[in-house]
Amino acid sequence: MTNATNTYQGFDARLKKINRNRTRLANGYSAKVTRDGLIVFRPKRRAQGFSVRGLAFLVLGVFLFKGMILAHLGGTIYDQRVDALKSGTVVEQAGAFVMQKDTVSATIAQYLRPFVK
Repeated sequence: MTNATNTYQGFDARLKKINRNRTRLANGYSAKVTRDGLIVFRPKRRAQGFSVRGLAFLVLGVFLFKGMILAHLGGTIYDQRVDALKSGTVVEQAGAFVMQKDTVSATIAQYLRPFVK
């Protein structure tokens, strides 16, 4: 009877391995043909870390957002609101640092001003 138990445990281990491989392959895979003609599927590795392209879009979005607000409010009101943020909590002070006026945002605001008002 121990032989049957060992066979069942081996079968169960093989099933777990198959399910684990299928789960990994569900996230994407690449197929390669080996020298003997066997097609082997390997899971694609997920890229760890951050995307430079995503970071560039984020920075561009922040500049566009600042330019849109600057074009809508005008320079003096915008500066007043940023100054009000500087005297707030730590989070508001960080927001004031990010939202302070710069040349890129001012240039974007000049181009957007005819469309905003």
